Amino acid sequence: MRALLLPVKDLRNAKQRLAGVLAPEERLGLAQAMLADTVRAVQGIRQAEKIFVVTNYPPAIAIAEANGWEVLLEERQISESVSVDAALQQCWERGITSVLRLPLDVPLVESRDIDELLALELAAPALVIVPSRDGTGTNAILRTPPTLFPSHFGAGSFAKHCAEGDRVGAKIVRRRNVRLEMDVDDEADLRLLLQQDLSGTRTGAWLSETGIRQRLCGEGVATQNVAHKRDALML
Repeated sequence: MRALLLPVKDLRNAKQRLAGVLAPEERLGLAQAMLADTVRAVQGIRQAEKIFVVTNYPPAIAIAEANGWEVLLEERQISESVSVDAALQQCWERGITSVLRLPLDVPLVESRDIDELLALELAAPALVIVPSRDGTGTNAILRTPPTLFPSHFGAGSFAKHCAEGDRVGAKIVRRRNVRLEMDVDDEADLRLLLQQDLSGTRTGAWLSETGIRQRLCGEGVATQNVAHKRDALML
């Protein structure tokens, strides 16, 4: 039995690395918009027999219940790795044989991206992993069985997870997917996201409605104009 796992932390504390470019209420709004895009994609998947949400964040609990997804309620949140591993243990105890953990800050993700990973039939032990855009982080990870090895989310997690797979003798399938790899952690990520086609996404609409798209893109144009003027003077 295959399942999808969505870890959701308290979004009021999300995206601290964007503090230099977004106000606290803007960081919350961005996190909420990206969650909405993830929920939209998950609503359309066909390959998961169960969908779990591990959280103690009331809005996420409400979303899960509205969609008929199962909530794995946390008493407190220590780290994503701790949350995911506790959830994976519960999934294993419930007879789930494979679990795909999906992040919430990949606003370009589509249902087919998730289904393609879930549809891979691999005998245990096996690992399917999608890196972050720079190749160092882990943006999606499917473990068969779910408790194959402990999680190491954070800096360098892709290499750590692959090393764990090697350690337990798992078949490792590394996949690239530009939509799954486009996560938003810092200002550079956000500026790159603004260069993508965000039509049809809640994140794109929110960035435009709040004026953040215009603000950040305007700063980029102004910087380019200053550079052009400087180059002209040097000539």
